[in-house]
Amino acid sequence: MKNINLNLLVSLQALLEECHVSRAAERLHITQSAVSRQLYQLRDIFHDPLLIRDGNRLLMTPKAEQLKVRVDAVLGDCQQILQLDTFDPQTWRGKVVLSSSDYVAQYILPDVVELLREHAPQVSVEYQLWQPDFYSELGQRDIHLFSSMLSSLPEGLCGEPIGADYPVCVMSQQHPLAQQSQLSLTDFLRYSHISVSGGGDKDSFIEQYLSSQGLQRDIKFRVPFFTSAFNTLSRSDMLMVVPEHIALNMKPSYPIHFLPLPMPVDQHKYWLMWHPKYDSDLPHQWLRQRVLTVMRDSMYSMSMS
Repeated sequence: MKNINLNLLVSLQALLEECHVSRAAERLHITQSAVSRQLYQLRDIFHDPLLIRDGNRLLMTPKAEQLKVRVDAVLGDCQQILQLDTFDPQTWRGKVVLSSSDYVAQYILPDVVELLREHAPQVSVEYQLWQPDFYSELGQRDIHLFSSMLSSLPEGLCGEPIGADYPVCVMSQQHPLAQQSQLSLTDFLRYSHISVSGGGDKDSFIEQYLSSQGLQRDIKFRVPFFTSAFNTLSRSDMLMVVPEHIALNMKPSYPIHFLPLPMPVDQHKYWLMWHPKYDSDLPHQWLRQRVLTVMRDSMYSMSMS
């Protein structure tokens, strides 16, 4: 079988269906002499004449009739492989693995799951809390999409920007500082702080700035979950630094107030990212466009309300 290739099988199928060399050549868009040469090769490979002349027509031998069934099946399978370039989300089966901070999981992921239930009902969703050390393991973890806050897209990854905002200082509405229009650095350091550790680096810039001034803040509670952080914040006099869009989204659910930070801050940029191995995958392309739309809508709908 080392001398046979897919093109010869295509020619064999045409010859056995047409039982006519010139019609097979026309169908294959090659010359009659080329088809004749291929028929000679096929006869040599299968040790059988395959087509026998009977007057003005060619008849299949018993071996050719057996081959026709198998060739049709093989080329049919090949055609199905080529049809992988088409995608219908309604028939998509499998598992989608998403990763992010717990804020995304609690307030945005339900919209993603609802969308998939409607448009890709046979797909299941798994969530993993994003950790910074996942970057080096991304290819092995089979995480399809993850979101995080970064200054730029990391080299070797694919991604799209979700949006950008600035960090703010959040406090309870009953906090003594909530009546002020702005914070001083002294105000900021007078109270203990909560730090949300899950989902990536959100506030290390504060420690860097304070260290440059010979100062430090008192972090009394570190937790990876935004819900726990906001519940604690609401019943204490602690402060917390979070992205502004999160503070806006949490305001209807918690008695909180937020103010600009009393220090220079860079813009926070948010990305939806994926491993390059998924970049050309049609189901993944469909998925990421819809997840990106949901995330952008969540981020900007609150800032405009």
